[in-house]
Amino acid sequence: MTEHTTPEASSELDVQDVVKRAIELNDYSYLLEKVPYSQFIGMSVARFGDEMVFRLPAKDDNIGNPILPAIHGGVIAGFMEMSAIVQLMVFMQAKKVPKIVDFSIDYLRAGLHQDSFAECKITRQGRRVANVSINCWQTNRKQLIATARAHFLLD
Repeated sequence: MTEHTTPEASSELDVQDVVKRAIELNDYSYLLEKVPYSQFIGMSVARFGDEMVFRLPAKDDNIGNPILPAIHGGVIAGFMEMSAIVQLMVFMQAKKVPKIVDFSIDYLRAGLHQDSFAECKITRQGRRVANVSINCWQTNRKQLIATARAHFLLD
């Protein structure tokens, strides 16, 4: 590390490079593999033009209620929050990882032991704060298992 390079500047550059590479290759697995939690839950993403669809695979480690079986609510919330962060990073071509200010989730029905999907919509992006709405479903986009709203500090 040179005399003028700080660890903060180095990590900022790394985030920007990772995001840029993911966008150029249209391969977001490179970005997700840098986040241990997304690897742990098995999260993936595909981009279709301006739309990103996030996927949480059916995975035994993600089960919270073995009787149903149903996905743990914390896993669903973490998946949705991580989806919003990745969406913001890609569409902002972020230099830093956005910081969560507020996250509110409504669980609408049990997330059964099957693949789950999420899509995010950036509803307002100011200079310093972005609002994101996140919808999560399993077999039918119109039958949501959860919906969430998140506010992120961009600076």
